[in-house]
Amino acid sequence: MNESDNADRSGSDTFELYDLRVEVVAPADAKIYCHAKAGDYFELRGEMLYLPPDQGFSIYSLAAVLPLLAAKQRDTNPNDWMTSDADVACPDPLCPTRFRITRTGRRIFSRSETTGTVLS
Repeated sequence: MNESDNADRSGSDTFELYDLRVEVVAPADAKIYCHAKAGDYFELRGEMLYLPPDQGFSIYSLAAVLPLLAAKQRDTNPNDWMTSDADVACPDPLCPTRFRITRTGRRIFSRSETTGTVLS
């Protein structure tokens, strides 16, 4: 298989995804049950998740945002709620935190470098 096997009609096999930042937001003096602090974050660049040194992120909090991240990485219609809605509630119904998903930039990927599947 060569790169032209995956090329679109323009001859390019590239596509763009947004980089994302997911940040903990909470009211001042809120009791946060997932042991995060307001301002804690991780970044998603392509398929890779990056955390700052010495900072964790609860797997339960991650589970709340994970299903939305692939959609937030892609272009969406301006009227789609995925374009405008950015805050995800903590999975603990008694915890006041939110996880804010922000598009921070765009990155170009090559299809032939991200999958072995050939377009038909």
